[in-house]
Amino acid sequence: MKIAIVGTGYVGLVTGTCFAEIGVNVTCVDTNSEKIESLQKGVIPIYENGLEEMVLRNVKAKRLKFTTSLESCLDDVEVIFSAVGTPPDEDGSADLSYVLEVARTIGRNMNQYKLVVTKSTVPVGTARRVRAAIISERGQCYQRLYESGPCSGRSGVCSCGETDVETL
Repeated sequence: MKIAIVGTGYVGLVTGTCFAEIGVNVTCVDTNSEKIESLQKGVIPIYENGLEEMVLRNVKAKRLKFTTSLESCLDDVEVIFSAVGTPPDEDGSADLSYVLEVARTIGRNMNQYKLVVTKSTVPVGTARRVRAAIISERGQCYQRLYESGPCSGRSGVCSCGETDVETL
């Protein structure tokens, strides 16, 4: 199985490394190019007991890699975990702008079925917003879900803590 983890903070980097440790091929994505360059050089930006050794072992085994481009790995992965930040908004609610930008990027660039999992801390109902963001970028393609061709991409969207899975 091949997956992408978007966000290389505590949640994303640890999650991606643990998946790689059990044999999953993982691409960790972050927009911070300095962080990605450091990770590619084996410099781990956070401390978690045993994490550095696991990262180095899985990079060496070619199960764990790092990139700044989600678009570059979308054709190769089956599942995308969004583990980006959700800082407090001005009113104290979760700022979902990073989560929704990941969804829009997926929507603009996916060409086949994807399962999208929101691993970020988000309020209930976010899966529907992620689904809507993906659909808004796919345009008319979703009117022809089961036809063949470049617009046949489907995806499933789930958000941790929600009991429903939105299927596009």
